[in-house]
Amino acid sequence: MKLHHFRNVVAIAEQGSLRAAARHLQLAQPALTRSLGELEREVGAPLFERRARGMVLTPMGHAFVRRATAILHEVRRAREEVDQIQGGRGGSVVAGLSIAAHIAMLPKSLRPFRLRYPGVQLHIIEGFYPTLEAGLKDGGVDFYIGPQPERAVPKKLVQEELFRNTRTILCRKGHPLAGSKSLRDLVDAEWMTTSITLRAEEEFEGLFARYELPPPRLAIRSQSALTLIMALAYSDLLAMAPIQWTEFALTADVLQSIDVMEELPAPPIVLIHRASLPLTPAATFMVDLIRRGMPRQG
Repeated sequence: MKLHHFRNVVAIAEQGSLRAAARHLQLAQPALTRSLGELEREVGAPLFERRARGMVLTPMGHAFVRRATAILHEVRRAREEVDQIQGGRGGSVVAGLSIAAHIAMLPKSLRPFRLRYPGVQLHIIEGFYPTLEAGLKDGGVDFYIGPQPERAVPKKLVQEELFRNTRTILCRKGHPLAGSKSLRDLVDAEWMTTSITLRAEEEFEGLFARYELPPPRLAIRSQSALTLIMALAYSDLLAMAPIQWTEFALTADVLQSIDVMEELPAPPIVLIHRASLPLTPAATFMVDLIRRGMPRQG
């Protein structure tokens, strides 16, 4: 097997047909067909089912493409690492960041990173761990920073706690409940959730139950910081969000925090990356910058 075999089979899987993959790779379709035939003969099993509307992976094909994707990511990283060690400034860093990580750490990291690695493309994915796990395992995502997953991460990955976190209640400026001092004063309000964990609604309701309060009325579920801002700014909805929102300059004139007496715990913020695949110099530098920008622990 050669590297182009892996590249070709992954392209076919992603594009869904030989014609689309050939166009994507800028190859002649007969050459791509020949490459796939060579690979299937060497593997000893068909990797795709040929259908009228395209190509569909067989069970063997799914397993092979998963490995091929990881190999291609490792080759990319190896090339970038060698280039960066030799003084090059190219390549890419793919970082998965939660909303809290965006607000707390990214602003202090961007400028020094761009100064050190102006030629590196920074790809930032806003999300939480379950949506990024596959990319972390196959090397498509360099690292994740956000709330600790509910379940232990796979052995392929390593997790490090960065800091303990808490939450606050957000509302629009001038909200009629802005002066409330207890969750009990907010039980009749309408709420939105943010995806702090995979089961955000259950955690949300569990917090109210801990203080012997009825579950809140949930109106909106969001996985986006922009949705959170828009929904709170233009309605009387409330949201329980990471405490880092109180330091976010871009929403300071629009949103405010409701200071209640109850504790509002949040999962710790963690760093997760591949255990067996070291980060490139550029990705390592980005993580170091993020560490420096971490909130100080009381």
